[in-house]
Amino acid sequence: MSTKDFYDVLGVSKDASESDIKKAYRKLAIKYHPDKNSGDQDAEEKFKEVSAAFEVLKDAEKRRKYDQFGHDAFRGGSSSAQGVDPFDLFRDVFGGGGSGGGGGFGSIFEDFFGGGQQSGTESGKRGSDLRASINITLEQAASGIEKEIKYHHHVECDSCAGSGSADGSNKVMCSTCGGIGQVASNQGFISIRRTCPTCNGSGVTIENPCAKCRGEGRMRISDSLKVDIPAGVDDGNRLCSRGRGDAGIFGGPSGDLYVDINIKQHKTFERDGDDLFHELNIPFTLAVLGGTVNVPTLEKKVSLKIPAGTQSNKTFRIKDKGMPNLRAKNRFGDLYVKITIHVPSKLTAEQRSKLVEFAKVCGDEDIDLDEGFMEKMKKIL
Repeated sequence: MSTKDFYDVLGVSKDASESDIKKAYRKLAIKYHPDKNSGDQDAEEKFKEVSAAFEVLKDAEKRRKYDQFGHDAFRGGSSSAQGVDPFDLFRDVFGGGGSGGGGGFGSIFEDFFGGGQQSGTESGKRGSDLRASINITLEQAASGIEKEIKYHHHVECDSCAGSGSADGSNKVMCSTCGGIGQVASNQGFISIRRTCPTCNGSGVTIENPCAKCRGEGRMRISDSLKVDIPAGVDDGNRLCSRGRGDAGIFGGPSGDLYVDINIKQHKTFERDGDDLFHELNIPFTLAVLGGTVNVPTLEKKVSLKIPAGTQSNKTFRIKDKGMPNLRAKNRFGDLYVKITIHVPSKLTAEQRSKLVEFAKVCGDEDIDLDEGFMEKMKKIL
């Protein structure tokens, strides 16, 4: 058993209350737990050391003997701290998992603190991730573009360099949460934990806080960022700018900025992945006789050959005239052109006469012209 003074091990005074001793143990047990410090032998020994100290000082009778006789009070005795299982002690205090051998620590934090990671720490709390959005056109998505966004976020206070202290004063354990970073409130049989309002989840407070940032170590500012949007990006894609989110508390790492891409609806094209779709309206004479027609693309118009006798809803594929692939350089989707045939609603006398002759040549003498010749042409086509 360690010969270090148990009060020094826990960092408390000899007249510390039972509550203060328990708070000190909680903080150190979390800091040195083996599941959090995988492979760190020094941390494991520290964990055993604070567990042994707490096992004695948490018990009034053991503490009285320790105060009177020191470590000699427990040498060879059955009520010593030597045989304590530090993982069982941790489980008893925190009310969950914590068996040795790894794997239990994450579940303890999830059950006890309401999350998968430590809420408060002297070394600082990670800043929040932020989200922004950018609206672009389909053409801009095809070519790629640099866009500037404006947003608000927290940055390190330039007065205290992120320390939160006005004169370099020390950090002390938050008296509200006891260094845990969260406080509990009971609602009937349910205990609900929330971020400590005093320390904002850091677990510590500043003795003499910076006047500019009020001890938080950071300030909220308006900022701008140029974002490179790659060619081929799709609607709903998200870009990430590492470290451009909120600055951490007390020197903790910054969060990230996520930028959502919104592509405006196009009046000519519909998109499916890398492929584009366009509906092309052609005269019925072109569909019957055949020919060529100009088709719009994202860059310029291209010629498309229409075979004689093309039917409505016929779809043609124009290779490599779709969107560029986001991940494969020099790879493009295709443009699919769906044909619809335009039938004029009004005809001149000459046009009508010619079409009647055409109908007769085709053997359509039984057409009832009083019923509406153009309606019948629509049926034929």
